[in-house]
Amino acid sequence: MTVRHAQCSCGRISIRCEGDPGRRSVCHCLACQRRTGAPFGCTAWFSEAQVQAEGEPRLWTRRGDDGGEGRFRFCPNCGSTVWWTCEALPGQIAVAVGAFADPGFPPPLVSVYENRKHPWLDHFADLDLERC
Repeated sequence: MTVRHAQCSCGRISIRCEGDPGRRSVCHCLACQRRTGAPFGCTAWFSEAQVQAEGEPRLWTRRGDDGGEGRFRFCPNCGSTVWWTCEALPGQIAVAVGAFADPGFPPPLVSVYENRKHPWLDHFADLDLERC
């Protein structure tokens, strides 16, 4: 069985995920853009039975674009959001894919709020790639 570990930037909070996520998605809603500081959020969804959290995150609650409540767990030290829950998906834990820091993580299969997507995202294939 695959076991993945996600954590905040400073390592104070983490989550252990066993098995494969049930859903992998990107979200272009304005709230996800603000939460991530990026043009979209990328999420892996696991059942509660698949995850074990460690550390003492802070909790922030907000209403999403669809009116549902999201409860976000973030590090009180570095501010990274690592996981959250949504009232629309009880029993599911959403984990920020970037918190896994794994370039081999499986790609998203679902994209939501496409009407708020930055149009230039469609041009990534045309970019000149530079290695850092």
